[in-house]
Order: sequence, then structure tokens, then C-alpha cells
Amino acid sequence: MQLNNLVSIKTKSKRRLGQGHGSGRVKTSGRGTKGQNARSSRALSFEGGALPLIKRLPFRRGKDRNKIFKNKPIVINIKVLELLKEGSIVDLKTLISNHIVEEEEAKEYGVKILGDGQIKKSLVIKLPISKKAEQKIIKAGGRVERETVTK
Repeated sequence: MQLNNLVSIKTKSKRRLGQGHGSGRVKTSGRGTKGQNARSSRALSFEGGALPLIKRLPFRRGKDRNKIFKNKPIVINIKVLELLKEGSIVDLKTLISNHIVEEEEAKEYGVKILGDGQIKKSLVIKLPISKKAEQKIIKAGGRVERETVTK
């Protein structure tokens, strides 16, 4: 190995400011004197004293203002229900025991059955279900039981 055969390294390491007397940048640490940039960091949202963007935007008003925080149910298509036995009752407990959904997520978000795919087994559904899925279940010889809420 000779000096003229060495690979040139062009990357420069970042300046380490405020590292004491041994760094070669003492007192003001290479930041100059006074002023905003000489001081510690400022907020990322700071816009030079102008009214911040978040304060310029209008309030979200109305009944759907918290819609983004509402949890949507876990979607299961009909074709997945082919894994179950003929004539079985489809509810949360069945889906969890057959490892179709995870227990924590199912209890937190709920489950809804949609009509993508085909089904040939007759099943008893006790979950929220779309109209298209309901038609396919009935056509296959199954039935849908809706839970009525009594007060």
C-alpha cells in the first residue's frame, strides 16, 4: 500500500458545537455572537414571529369533527368464512377460536362481514353484515340473525 493508491475520503464529519476548550471552538462555539441562531433551538413550528399556520386554520366545526378518531370495524369477506364447518354459528367467539381475527382487535373495533367472494356452506351469522353478503349467505342456505336491542 502506498500513499498515492489510497482511496480518497471526501465526507466531512459534522461540526460538534459546544464541546469545550479542546474542540477549537470555545466561548461562542462557532455560533457567532448573540441573536436567535446563537441561542438554543427554537420550535419547529416557529415562523419568525408570524402567526403560526395552526392558528391561521379555521376550527373544525360540526357533528363529524371527531370522525377521524372513530374506530372502523375489522372487515372480513365471505370467502374467508369457507374455512368454517357447515352449519356453524358465526360470532366473535367463533372467529377468534378459528384464528380469523385477533381477540383484542375484535373486541375493540368489532367485526363486519362483506360480500367479496363466494360461499357454498350454510352458516348462521350473528354479526353485522352487508346486504350483498346477506344475500349470498341466504342463497347458500344459511341465515342471518340480527340482535335486537331492547330497552
